[in-house]
Amino acid sequence: MKKILFAASECVPFIKTGGLADVVGSLPKYFDKNEYDVRVIMPKYLCIKEELRNKMNYINHFYTDFYWRNQYVGILEMEYEGIHFYFIDSEFYFSGPWPYSNMRDDIEKFSFFSKAVLSALPIIGFRPDIIHCHDWQTGLIPVYLNDSFQGNPFFHGIKTIFTIHNLKFQGVWDIQTIRNITGLSDYYFTNDKLEAYQNGNLLKGGLVYADKITTVSKSYAEEIQTQFYGENLDGLLRAKSNNLLGILNGIDYNFYNPKTDEDIDYTYDTDNVFQAKRRNKLALQKKLGLNCDENAFMIGIVSRLTGQKGFDLVECVMEQICSEDVQLVILGTGESRFEELFSYYARKYPNRVSANIYYSESLSHQIYAGSDAFLMPSLFEPCGLSQLMSLRYGTLPIVRETGGLRDTVIPYNEYTGEGTGYSFANYNAHEMLHIINYAKETYFNHRDAWNKMVLRAMKQDFSWSSSAKEYEKLYDSLTEVK
Repeated sequence: MKKILFAASECVPFIKTGGLADVVGSLPKYFDKNEYDVRVIMPKYLCIKEELRNKMNYINHFYTDFYWRNQYVGILEMEYEGIHFYFIDSEFYFSGPWPYSNMRDDIEKFSFFSKAVLSALPIIGFRPDIIHCHDWQTGLIPVYLNDSFQGNPFFHGIKTIFTIHNLKFQGVWDIQTIRNITGLSDYYFTNDKLEAYQNGNLLKGGLVYADKITTVSKSYAEEIQTQFYGENLDGLLRAKSNNLLGILNGIDYNFYNPKTDEDIDYTYDTDNVFQAKRRNKLALQKKLGLNCDENAFMIGIVSRLTGQKGFDLVECVMEQICSEDVQLVILGTGESRFEELFSYYARKYPNRVSANIYYSESLSHQIYAGSDAFLMPSLFEPCGLSQLMSLRYGTLPIVRETGGLRDTVIPYNEYTGEGTGYSFANYNAHEMLHIINYAKETYFNHRDAWNKMVLRAMKQDFSWSSSAKEYEKLYDSLTEVK
Protein backbone atom coordinates (compact mmCIF):
# COMPACT_ATOMS: atom_id res chain seq x y z
CA MET A 1 0.00 0.00 0.00
CA LYS A 2 1.53 3.30 -1.10
CA LYS A 3 0.86 6.21 1.22
CA ILE A 4 0.34 9.65 -0.33
CA LEU A 5 -0.33 12.94 1.48
CA PHE A 6 -1.78 15.88 -0.44
CA ALA A 7 -0.80 19.23 1.11
CA ALA A 8 -2.72 22.30 -0.05
CA SER A 9 -4.05 25.67 1.05
CA GLU A 10 -7.63 24.91 -0.02
CA CYS A 11 -9.88 21.98 -0.76
CA VAL A 12 -13.56 21.38 -1.44
CA PRO A 13 -15.87 21.10 0.43
CA PHE A 14 -14.02 23.00 3.17
CA ILE A 15 -12.77 26.13 1.39
CA LYS A 16 -12.62 27.13 -2.25
CA THR A 17 -11.35 30.21 -4.08
CA GLY A 18 -10.43 28.51 -7.37
CA GLY A 19 -9.80 25.31 -9.30
CA LEU A 20 -7.04 24.17 -6.92
CA ALA A 21 -9.70 23.32 -4.32
CA ASP A 22 -11.62 21.18 -6.83
CA VAL A 23 -8.50 19.19 -7.70
CA VAL A 24 -7.42 18.54 -4.11
CA GLY A 25 -10.95 17.63 -3.02
CA SER A 26 -11.89 15.43 -5.98
CA LEU A 27 -8.77 13.62 -7.20
CA PRO A 28 -8.11 11.52 -4.04
CA LYS A 29 -11.50 9.79 -4.44
CA TYR A 30 -10.45 8.24 -7.76
CA PHE A 31 -7.35 6.31 -6.73
CA ASP A 32 -7.40 2.53 -6.38
CA LYS A 33 -8.08 2.17 -2.64
CA ASN A 34 -6.40 -1.25 -2.56
CA GLU A 35 -3.10 0.20 -3.78
CA TYR A 36 -3.03 3.83 -2.63
CA ASP A 37 -3.87 5.39 0.72
CA VAL A 38 -4.29 9.05 -0.27
CA ARG A 39 -4.97 11.59 2.47
CA VAL A 40 -5.16 15.39 2.54
CA ILE A 41 -3.77 17.99 4.96
CA MET A 42 -4.79 21.67 4.93
CA PRO A 43 -5.22 24.64 7.28
CA LYS A 44 -8.20 24.72 9.64
CA TYR A 45 -9.52 28.14 8.68
CA LEU A 46 -12.05 29.78 10.96
CA CYS A 47 -14.00 30.69 7.80
CA ILE A 48 -14.73 27.00 7.05
CA LYS A 49 -18.45 26.43 7.59
CA GLU A 50 -19.24 25.70 11.22
CA GLU A 51 -21.12 22.49 10.37
CA LEU A 52 -17.91 21.08 8.85
CA ARG A 53 -15.67 22.37 11.64
CA ASN A 54 -17.93 20.69 14.19
CA LYS A 55 -17.29 17.31 12.58
CA MET A 56 -13.51 17.58 12.99
CA ASN A 57 -11.97 15.48 15.76
CA TYR A 58 -9.09 16.71 17.87
CA ILE A 59 -5.96 14.51 17.67
CA ASN A 60 -3.25 16.37 19.53
CA HIS A 61 -1.34 19.63 19.73
CA PHE A 62 2.23 20.79 20.17
CA TYR A 63 4.30 23.97 20.09
CA THR A 64 6.91 24.80 17.48
CA ASP A 65 9.53 27.51 17.22
CA PHE A 66 8.57 29.67 14.29
CA TYR A 67 9.56 33.27 13.51
CA TRP A 68 10.67 34.24 17.04
CA ARG A 69 7.52 32.74 18.61
CA ASN A 70 6.71 29.47 20.33
CA GLN A 71 3.67 28.79 18.17
CA TYR A 72 0.68 26.55 18.98
CA VAL A 73 -0.11 23.86 16.39
CA GLY A 74 -3.32 21.87 16.74
CA ILE A 75 -4.08 18.77 14.67
CA LEU A 76 -7.61 17.66 13.82
CA GLU A 77 -9.01 15.05 11.48
CA MET A 78 -12.21 13.87 9.85
CA GLU A 79 -13.33 11.49 7.16
CA TYR A 80 -15.38 12.88 4.29
CA GLU A 81 -16.69 10.82 1.36
CA GLY A 82 -14.18 8.08 2.14
CA ILE A 83 -11.11 10.38 2.28
CA HIS A 84 -9.10 11.03 5.43
CA PHE A 85 -8.48 14.76 6.03
CA TYR A 86 -6.09 16.38 8.51
CA PHE A 87 -6.25 20.02 9.57
CA ILE A 88 -3.53 22.26 10.98
CA ASP A 89 -5.06 24.55 13.60
CA SER A 90 -3.65 27.95 14.51
CA GLU A 91 -5.99 30.78 15.41
CA PHE A 92 -3.04 33.13 15.12
CA TYR A 93 -2.69 32.40 11.40
CA PHE A 94 -5.98 30.95 10.19
CA SER A 95 -8.71 32.99 11.91
CA GLY A 96 -9.26 35.57 9.16
CA PRO A 97 -12.49 35.92 7.13
CA TRP A 98 -10.75 34.58 3.98
CA PRO A 99 -7.89 32.12 3.38
CA TYR A 100 -5.64 34.75 1.80
CA SER A 101 -4.76 38.35 2.64
CA ASN A 102 -1.72 40.39 1.57
CA MET A 103 1.34 38.58 0.19
CA ARG A 104 3.64 39.42 3.13
CA ASP A 105 1.21 37.89 5.64
CA ASP A 106 0.42 34.96 3.36
CA ILE A 107 4.11 34.10 3.06
CA GLU A 108 4.38 33.95 6.85
CA LYS A 109 1.11 32.01 7.17
CA PHE A 110 1.99 29.33 4.63
CA SER A 111 5.62 29.06 5.70
CA PHE A 112 4.21 28.19 9.12
CA PHE A 113 1.80 25.72 7.51
CA SER A 114 4.60 24.01 5.58
CA LYS A 115 6.69 23.52 8.72
CA ALA A 116 3.66 22.42 10.74
CA VAL A 117 2.71 19.77 8.17
CA LEU A 118 6.08 18.05 8.51
CA SER A 119 6.15 18.47 12.30
CA ALA A 120 2.70 16.88 12.59
CA LEU A 121 3.51 13.69 10.67
CA PRO A 122 5.12 11.69 13.51
CA ILE A 123 2.21 12.64 15.77
CA ILE A 124 -0.63 11.58 13.45
CA GLY A 125 0.97 8.20 12.84
CA PHE A 126 0.88 8.50 9.06
CA ARG A 127 4.24 8.33 7.32
CA PRO A 128 3.68 9.11 3.64
CA ASP A 129 5.88 7.64 0.94
CA ILE A 130 5.15 10.81 -1.06
CA ILE A 131 4.03 14.29 -0.06
CA HIS A 132 2.18 15.81 -3.02
CA CYS A 133 2.47 19.61 -2.68
CA HIS A 134 0.12 21.99 -4.48
CA ASP A 135 1.10 25.54 -5.53
CA TRP A 136 3.41 28.05 -3.88
CA GLN A 137 1.69 27.89 -0.49
CA THR A 138 3.33 24.46 0.02
CA GLY A 139 6.59 25.26 -1.76
CA LEU A 140 8.62 25.16 1.45
CA ILE A 141 7.65 21.56 2.31
CA PRO A 142 10.33 20.07 -0.03
CA VAL A 143 12.79 22.72 1.21
CA TYR A 144 12.22 22.04 4.93
CA LEU A 145 12.29 18.31 4.25
CA ASN A 146 15.76 18.79 2.77
CA ASP A 147 16.82 20.99 5.69
CA SER A 148 15.93 20.75 9.36
CA PHE A 149 13.89 17.51 9.14
CA GLN A 150 16.65 15.44 7.53
CA GLY A 151 18.23 14.66 10.91
CA ASN A 152 15.14 12.66 11.95
CA PRO A 153 15.11 9.06 10.61
CA PHE A 154 11.30 9.26 10.34
CA PHE A 155 11.66 11.51 7.29
CA HIS A 156 14.35 9.58 5.43
CA GLY A 157 13.19 8.48 2.01
CA ILE A 158 10.01 10.57 1.84
CA LYS A 159 9.64 11.81 -1.74
CA THR A 160 7.93 15.02 -2.88
CA ILE A 161 5.92 16.03 -5.92
CA PHE A 162 5.17 19.67 -6.61
CA THR A 163 2.17 20.55 -8.78
CA ILE A 164 1.94 23.97 -10.45
CA HIS A 165 -1.70 24.99 -10.81
CA ASN A 166 -0.87 28.51 -11.98
CA LEU A 167 2.73 29.62 -12.43
CA LYS A 168 1.77 33.29 -12.16
CA PHE A 169 1.40 33.02 -8.37
CA GLN A 170 4.78 32.37 -6.75
CA GLY A 171 4.98 33.69 -3.19
CA VAL A 172 7.61 36.40 -3.75
CA TRP A 173 8.99 38.83 -1.13
CA ASP A 174 12.35 40.28 -0.16
CA ILE A 175 15.01 37.80 0.88
CA GLN A 176 15.67 39.26 4.34
CA THR A 177 12.00 38.98 5.34
CA ILE A 178 11.62 35.42 4.02
CA ARG A 179 14.88 34.37 5.68
CA ASN A 180 13.69 35.78 9.01
CA ILE A 181 10.27 34.17 8.73
CA THR A 182 11.39 30.74 7.57
CA GLY A 183 14.52 30.37 9.65
CA LEU A 184 16.37 29.06 6.59
CA SER A 185 20.07 29.84 6.33
CA ASP A 186 21.84 31.96 3.72
CA TYR A 187 22.67 28.71 1.91
CA TYR A 188 19.13 28.60 0.46
CA PHE A 189 19.06 32.16 -0.87
CA THR A 190 21.19 31.80 -3.97
CA ASN A 191 20.01 31.87 -7.58
CA ASP A 192 20.07 28.07 -7.88
CA LYS A 193 17.70 27.76 -4.91
CA LEU A 194 15.11 30.23 -3.49
CA GLU A 195 16.53 33.49 -4.84
CA ALA A 196 15.00 34.88 -8.03
CA TYR A 197 15.72 38.40 -9.32
CA GLN A 198 16.97 39.61 -5.91
CA ASN A 199 13.86 38.32 -4.10
CA GLY A 200 12.93 35.14 -2.26
CA ASN A 201 10.50 32.87 -4.12
CA LEU A 202 8.63 30.06 -2.32
CA LEU A 203 7.36 28.42 -5.48
CA LYS A 204 10.90 28.25 -6.83
CA GLY A 205 11.94 26.45 -3.66
CA GLY A 206 9.33 23.78 -4.37
CA LEU A 207 10.50 23.43 -7.97
CA VAL A 208 14.17 23.12 -7.00
CA TYR A 209 13.77 20.58 -4.19
CA ALA A 210 10.80 18.43 -5.30
CA ASP A 211 11.61 15.03 -6.80
CA LYS A 212 9.03 15.51 -9.56
CA ILE A 213 7.16 18.54 -10.92
CA THR A 214 3.75 18.30 -12.54
CA THR A 215 1.34 20.78 -13.99
CA VAL A 216 -2.27 20.47 -14.99
CA SER A 217 -2.13 19.89 -18.75
CA LYS A 218 0.41 18.69 -21.29
CA SER A 219 0.29 21.91 -23.30
CA TYR A 220 0.85 24.07 -20.20
CA ALA A 221 3.88 21.92 -19.29
CA GLU A 222 5.36 22.85 -22.68
CA GLU A 223 4.27 26.50 -22.57
CA ILE A 224 5.83 27.29 -19.19
CA GLN A 225 9.24 26.36 -20.57
CA THR A 226 8.98 29.36 -22.94
CA GLN A 227 9.68 32.98 -22.09
CA PHE A 228 6.13 34.19 -22.81
CA TYR A 229 4.43 31.80 -20.39
CA GLY A 230 7.33 31.02 -18.05
CA GLU A 231 6.83 33.91 -15.58
CA ASN A 232 10.64 34.36 -15.33
CA LEU A 233 11.13 30.72 -14.31
CA ASP A 234 11.26 29.23 -17.81
CA GLY A 235 15.03 28.62 -17.59
CA LEU A 236 14.65 26.59 -14.39
CA LEU A 237 11.72 24.65 -15.88
CA ARG A 238 13.71 23.83 -19.01
CA ALA A 239 16.54 22.61 -16.79
CA LYS A 240 14.00 20.47 -14.89
CA SER A 241 12.22 19.26 -18.05
CA ASN A 242 13.20 15.60 -17.47
CA ASN A 243 11.29 15.70 -14.18
CA LEU A 244 8.37 17.83 -15.43
CA LEU A 245 5.17 16.40 -16.87
CA GLY A 246 1.65 17.57 -17.56
CA ILE A 247 -1.32 15.58 -16.26
CA LEU A 248 -4.69 16.95 -17.25
CA ASN A 249 -7.15 17.89 -14.54
CA GLY A 250 -10.58 16.33 -14.54
CA ILE A 251 -13.94 17.11 -13.01
CA ASP A 252 -16.17 15.14 -10.69
CA TYR A 253 -18.64 13.46 -13.05
CA ASN A 254 -20.96 12.61 -10.18
CA PHE A 255 -21.28 16.25 -9.16
CA TYR A 256 -21.33 17.69 -12.69
CA ASN A 257 -23.97 15.38 -14.13
CA PRO A 258 -26.88 16.84 -16.12
CA LYS A 259 -28.84 13.63 -15.59
CA THR A 260 -28.95 14.03 -11.79
CA ASP A 261 -28.15 17.72 -11.21
CA GLU A 262 -30.63 19.13 -8.70
CA ASP A 263 -29.58 22.71 -9.49
CA ILE A 264 -30.97 22.69 -13.04
CA ASP A 265 -34.65 22.87 -13.95
CA TYR A 266 -34.73 19.95 -16.40
CA THR A 267 -32.29 17.06 -16.11
CA TYR A 268 -31.10 15.28 -19.23
CA ASP A 269 -28.64 12.98 -20.93
CA THR A 270 -27.82 12.34 -24.60
CA ASP A 271 -31.29 10.85 -25.18
CA ASN A 272 -33.25 14.04 -24.43
CA VAL A 273 -30.58 16.76 -24.47
CA PHE A 274 -32.07 19.00 -27.17
CA GLN A 275 -35.54 19.29 -25.70
CA ALA A 276 -34.19 19.70 -22.16
CA LYS A 277 -31.62 22.34 -23.12
CA ARG A 278 -34.32 24.43 -24.79
CA ARG A 279 -36.44 24.22 -21.65
CA ASN A 280 -33.45 25.05 -19.43
CA LYS A 281 -32.67 28.04 -21.64
CA LEU A 282 -36.23 29.36 -21.33
CA ALA A 283 -36.13 28.88 -17.53
CA LEU A 284 -32.82 30.75 -17.33
CA GLN A 285 -34.09 33.57 -19.55
CA LYS A 286 -37.14 33.96 -17.35
CA LYS A 287 -35.06 33.91 -14.15
CA LEU A 288 -32.62 36.55 -15.44
CA GLY A 289 -35.17 38.81 -17.15
CA LEU A 290 -33.98 38.17 -20.70
CA ASN A 291 -36.23 37.78 -23.73
CA CYS A 292 -37.77 34.33 -23.57
CA ASP A 293 -36.75 32.98 -26.96
CA GLU A 294 -35.64 29.38 -27.30
CA ASN A 295 -34.03 30.17 -30.67
CA ALA A 296 -31.70 32.89 -29.36
CA PHE A 297 -27.99 31.98 -29.44
CA MET A 298 -27.04 32.07 -25.75
CA ILE A 299 -23.35 32.38 -24.79
CA GLY A 300 -22.41 31.68 -21.18
CA ILE A 301 -19.42 32.97 -19.18
CA VAL A 302 -18.63 31.66 -15.69
CA SER A 303 -15.25 33.00 -14.64
CA ARG A 304 -13.05 35.22 -12.57
CA LEU A 305 -13.28 38.52 -14.45
CA THR A 306 -9.57 39.16 -14.95
CA GLY A 307 -7.20 39.98 -17.78
CA GLN A 308 -5.77 36.45 -17.71
CA LYS A 309 -9.19 35.18 -18.77
CA GLY A 310 -9.15 37.22 -21.97
CA PHE A 311 -11.81 39.77 -21.16
CA ASP A 312 -9.81 42.62 -22.67
CA LEU A 313 -10.53 40.88 -26.00
CA VAL A 314 -14.22 40.79 -25.14
CA GLU A 315 -14.06 44.49 -24.21
CA CYS A 316 -12.75 45.35 -27.70
CA VAL A 317 -15.68 43.76 -29.55
CA MET A 318 -18.42 43.71 -26.90
CA GLU A 319 -20.79 45.79 -29.03
CA GLN A 320 -20.45 43.36 -31.95
CA ILE A 321 -20.92 40.33 -29.67
CA CYS A 322 -24.17 41.79 -28.37
CA SER A 323 -25.89 41.59 -31.74
CA GLU A 324 -29.65 41.10 -32.17
CA ASP A 325 -29.63 37.30 -32.22
CA VAL A 326 -27.25 36.72 -29.26
CA GLN A 327 -27.82 36.58 -25.53
CA LEU A 328 -24.85 36.82 -23.16
CA VAL A 329 -25.01 35.56 -19.56
CA ILE A 330 -22.08 36.39 -17.25
CA LEU A 331 -21.44 35.06 -13.75
CA GLY A 332 -18.40 36.00 -11.67
CA THR A 333 -16.41 38.73 -9.95
CA GLY A 334 -12.99 40.21 -10.55
CA GLU A 335 -11.37 43.39 -11.80
CA SER A 336 -13.63 46.41 -11.55
CA ARG A 337 -13.13 47.38 -15.22
CA PHE A 338 -14.67 44.09 -16.37
CA GLU A 339 -17.39 44.09 -13.74
CA GLU A 340 -18.34 47.59 -14.92
CA LEU A 341 -18.08 46.58 -18.60
CA PHE A 342 -20.59 43.76 -18.27
CA SER A 343 -22.86 45.76 -15.95
CA TYR A 344 -22.94 48.61 -18.47
CA TYR A 345 -23.99 46.32 -21.32
CA ALA A 346 -26.58 44.64 -19.11
CA ARG A 347 -28.13 48.07 -18.60
CA LYS A 348 -27.80 48.96 -22.28
CA TYR A 349 -29.25 45.65 -23.54
CA PRO A 350 -31.37 44.32 -20.64
CA ASN A 351 -33.15 41.81 -22.88
CA ARG A 352 -29.92 40.34 -24.22
CA VAL A 353 -27.20 40.68 -21.56
CA SER A 354 -27.33 39.47 -17.96
CA ALA A 355 -24.39 40.45 -15.71
CA ASN A 356 -24.38 38.58 -12.40
CA ILE A 357 -21.45 40.09 -10.52
CA TYR A 358 -21.25 37.51 -7.74
CA TYR A 359 -20.76 33.76 -7.58
CA SER A 360 -23.44 31.10 -7.23
CA GLU A 361 -22.75 27.40 -7.69
CA SER A 362 -26.38 26.66 -8.58
CA LEU A 363 -26.59 29.49 -11.14
CA SER A 364 -23.33 28.29 -12.72
CA HIS A 365 -24.94 24.89 -13.32
CA GLN A 366 -28.00 26.57 -14.82
CA ILE A 367 -25.74 28.51 -17.20
CA TYR A 368 -23.93 25.34 -18.26
CA ALA A 369 -27.27 23.62 -18.86
CA GLY A 370 -29.12 26.49 -20.55
CA SER A 371 -26.44 28.06 -22.77
CA ASP A 372 -25.67 26.99 -26.32
CA ALA A 373 -21.99 28.03 -26.25
CA PHE A 374 -19.47 28.86 -23.54
CA LEU A 375 -16.78 31.53 -24.02
CA MET A 376 -13.21 31.16 -22.62
CA PRO A 377 -10.77 33.40 -24.57
CA SER A 378 -7.93 33.07 -22.04
CA LEU A 379 -4.50 34.64 -22.45
CA PHE A 380 -3.20 31.53 -20.70
CA GLU A 381 -5.04 28.67 -19.02
CA PRO A 382 -3.08 25.98 -17.13
CA CYS A 383 -5.96 23.55 -17.45
CA GLY A 384 -9.34 25.18 -17.15
CA LEU A 385 -12.32 23.41 -15.63
CA SER A 386 -15.23 25.42 -17.01
CA GLN A 387 -14.76 24.09 -20.55
CA LEU A 388 -14.87 20.54 -19.15
CA MET A 389 -18.12 21.33 -17.34
CA SER A 390 -19.64 22.91 -20.44
CA LEU A 391 -18.72 19.83 -22.54
CA ARG A 392 -20.36 17.64 -19.92
CA TYR A 393 -23.58 19.67 -20.23
CA GLY A 394 -23.58 19.74 -24.05
CA THR A 395 -22.68 23.44 -24.22
CA LEU A 396 -20.04 23.95 -26.90
CA PRO A 397 -16.88 25.78 -25.74
CA ILE A 398 -15.41 28.69 -27.72
CA VAL A 399 -11.80 28.88 -26.52
CA ARG A 400 -8.36 30.20 -27.33
CA GLU A 401 -5.83 27.49 -28.13
CA THR A 402 -3.70 27.63 -25.01
CA GLY A 403 -2.85 25.24 -22.17
CA GLY A 404 -5.62 22.86 -21.16
CA LEU A 405 -8.10 24.53 -23.50
CA ARG A 406 -6.07 23.31 -26.46
CA ASP A 407 -5.82 19.83 -24.93
CA THR A 408 -9.54 19.36 -24.28
CA VAL A 409 -11.53 21.13 -27.02
CA ILE A 410 -11.40 19.63 -30.51
CA PRO A 411 -12.08 22.46 -33.00
CA TYR A 412 -15.03 21.98 -35.32
CA ASN A 413 -14.15 20.94 -38.87
CA GLU A 414 -17.12 21.33 -41.19
CA TYR A 415 -15.48 19.17 -43.86
CA THR A 416 -14.71 16.11 -41.75
CA GLY A 417 -17.53 16.59 -39.24
CA GLU A 418 -15.12 16.38 -36.31
CA GLY A 419 -15.06 18.63 -33.28
CA THR A 420 -16.45 19.30 -29.81
CA GLY A 421 -16.27 23.09 -29.88
CA TYR A 422 -14.56 26.09 -31.47
CA SER A 423 -11.10 27.57 -31.03
CA PHE A 424 -8.91 30.41 -32.25
CA ALA A 425 -5.12 30.58 -32.13
CA ASN A 426 -3.96 34.19 -31.80
CA TYR A 427 -4.71 36.47 -28.89
CA ASN A 428 -6.72 38.81 -31.08
CA ALA A 429 -10.18 40.26 -30.50
CA HIS A 430 -11.33 40.09 -34.12
CA GLU A 431 -10.12 36.52 -34.51
CA MET A 432 -12.21 35.69 -31.43
CA LEU A 433 -15.20 37.55 -32.87
CA HIS A 434 -14.84 35.68 -36.16
CA ILE A 435 -14.97 32.31 -34.38
CA ILE A 436 -17.97 33.38 -32.29
CA ASN A 437 -19.76 34.32 -35.52
CA TYR A 438 -18.70 31.03 -37.10
CA ALA A 439 -20.22 29.13 -34.14
CA LYS A 440 -23.38 31.23 -34.42
CA GLU A 441 -23.62 30.54 -38.16
CA THR A 442 -23.36 26.79 -37.52
CA TYR A 443 -26.03 27.02 -34.83
CA PHE A 444 -28.52 28.85 -37.03
CA ASN A 445 -27.83 27.39 -40.47
CA HIS A 446 -26.37 23.94 -39.86
CA ARG A 447 -28.29 22.75 -36.82
CA ASP A 448 -27.79 19.07 -37.65
CA ALA A 449 -23.99 19.51 -37.53
CA TRP A 450 -24.35 21.51 -34.31
CA ASN A 451 -26.47 18.81 -32.68
CA LYS A 452 -24.00 16.08 -33.60
CA MET A 453 -21.26 18.15 -32.01
CA VAL A 454 -23.33 18.49 -28.82
CA LEU A 455 -23.64 14.71 -28.59
CA ARG A 456 -19.90 14.25 -29.19
CA ALA A 457 -19.13 16.82 -26.50
CA MET A 458 -21.30 15.04 -23.95
CA LYS A 459 -19.62 11.70 -24.69
CA GLN A 460 -16.11 13.01 -23.93
CA ASP A 461 -14.59 11.60 -20.76
CA PHE A 462 -12.76 14.16 -18.66
CA SER A 463 -13.57 12.53 -15.35
CA TRP A 464 -10.82 12.13 -12.77
CA SER A 465 -10.47 8.40 -13.49
CA SER A 466 -7.97 8.73 -16.35
CA SER A 467 -6.01 11.49 -14.56
CA ALA A 468 -5.78 9.35 -11.44
CA LYS A 469 -4.21 6.54 -13.47
CA GLU A 470 -1.52 8.96 -14.70
CA TYR A 471 -0.75 10.02 -11.13
CA GLU A 472 -0.65 6.38 -10.05
CA LYS A 473 2.07 5.74 -12.65
CA LEU A 474 4.00 8.72 -11.32
CA TYR A 475 3.67 7.55 -7.70
CA ASP A 476 4.80 4.07 -8.72
CA SER A 477 7.88 5.46 -10.48
CA LEU A 478 8.93 7.35 -7.34
CA THR A 479 8.37 4.50 -4.90
CA GLU A 480 9.70 1.49 -6.79
CA VAL A 481 12.86 0.02 -5.31
CA LYS A 482 15.85 0.60 -7.56
